[in-house]
Order: sequence, then structure tokens, then C-alpha cells
Amino acid sequence: MDLATEQALRQQIFDALARIVAENGVVTREQLSAFSLGATTRRLIDQSRGIWNPRDMSATLAVVSSPDGPYADVEVEGGLFRYDYRAGSTGGDNTKLRAAYELQLPIILLLKIDNGVYVPIFPVYVVGDDLAARQFMLAVDENLRFLTAGGQHSIAERRYAERIARYRLHQAEFRGRVLRAYQTQCAVCSLRHGRLLDAAHIISDRAEGGEPVVPNGLSMCKIHHAAFDGNLLGISPDCTIHINNDLLHETDGPMLRHGLQEMHGQVLVLPVRRAERPDRERLAARWAEFE
Repeated sequence: MDLATEQALRQQIFDALARIVAENGVVTREQLSAFSLGATTRRLIDQSRGIWNPRDMSATLAVVSSPDGPYADVEVEGGLFRYDYRAGSTGGDNTKLRAAYELQLPIILLLKIDNGVYVPIFPVYVVGDDLAARQFMLAVDENLRFLTAGGQHSIAERRYAERIARYRLHQAEFRGRVLRAYQTQCAVCSLRHGRLLDAAHIISDRAEGGEPVVPNGLSMCKIHHAAFDGNLLGISPDCTIHINNDLLHETDGPMLRHGLQEMHGQVLVLPVRRAERPDRERLAARWAEFE
């Protein structure tokens, strides 16, 4: 296919992926193996290798980064992600990933979080190709394409890049893991519409102990997330929900009554796996801010 057609197809894939991620936070290998695009399907992941190079495309479409894989893929300072060459020659599967760099075609970075489960980051751009180190450098956001590994960037540029990368990588993975742990429902009201769900931090990601890990997260609908962040809703260490006293006695419409006041005294919906349930020490620290 010609380059314009390929660019349009990639955008169509990204748009369809975005709808799935908005609802579920993650995508499965089964979905990626026969990804629905209207009346057709396309494979978005290789059967066994980390780099997926469709025959009818001029460049790589997707790469997998696995924490238990043989490669040292890692986020590096300045908002870039280092992706190792596939073992063997500098050619092979690496050739089409190099073509993505040369043609500046966007790709998908699939972060593996469990067997057959991925958080897709897209569009991602290859912005560097280090033959000596056998590594590609990926920019995880279109706005970071100006970055180069080891380049001379201002403090403001580096801070901007790191903020964008933190949101695109850490927050996306955090949301995917948290929504999956809570089976895509609000821990407060059990709402199951994924597009209305966030991954709320118990301890802020700007504070000590605020790592983007599931025990520091709660799946919350947007109104309960906002109430939690504003200390209008608190959660005690025993996972009981509490509503701010002034709000509890306020008179307003049905949203206040049913959405907040009636949640007072209820117990959180918790993940099935104990290891994914809210950390009691973090809850206690956050509860102290609410009391």
C-alpha cells in the first residue's frame, strides 16, 4: 500500500484502540490477534515475537515490552523509552522498525502487564536508532518527537517531556492495572461504564508512597474520584466509605442524595486478589487528611 493509505490505516487502528482502552484500560492478546476494524480484522501483535511487521505495511506496526522478557526495555531520563533490537543481526525484524524511524510512521507500544494482557500506548514514534548499543529510542507522545537521546534540551523541555511521559506511560498502565483488578467497576458505587472510570491514587503520585501500583489505587467513577481528591469523600482503613459531614447534611438534588450521601457507611467493592486490595497503611495516611 502507498504511504498515505498506510498512514490512514494506522490512524483508523489507533482510533479503534482508543475506544477499547477508554472502556477497559487494557487489551488482550485475543483482541489484538484479530482486531476488528469495521467489516475486517487485522492482526496487531506477532504470534511469538516482540516486533510485529505486517507484510503489507512498509514499517513496524507494534512492539511488545515485557517485564519478564529477555530484553532491557526501559524508560530513560528525559521522557524517552529505550527499546532493544531483536536478537541476532541488526536487520531482520529490526529493519521495519528502522523504517518507522526513517519514515516517521507512528507505532503502538504494548506494555505487557499479565499473561495475554497489555496496556497499549500510541501513537509512539521512533526518534533514535543506535546501532552500536543495538537500541531504538521511542518517544511516547507526538509532542515529544523533538527529543533525542543525550540531546541538549532545556530544563523546561526535560520537565515537560518527563511530565508527558509519566502521564502516557505510568498513568495509562496504572489505570489499566487498577480497572482490571476491580473488574471495571467503581469501588464506591459499582458503576461499570469504563469510560466513566478513573484510577484514583490513595497517596498522591507527588508524595512519598505514591507509586502507581494497584495497592495505592482505587477504581472510581469520575464524581467519586473528584470527591475523594477533594476530601468530600473519605475511606477509613477498614475500607468503609465516609462522606464529609457538611455535605452529608446538605440538601440538594438526587445526585447528592443518591450519588454521595447514600454511600456513607458503605464498604468498598474490593479486588478478588488480596495482593491488589488497598494498602491499609496508605489508607490510614489518607484517612488522617479527611478526618
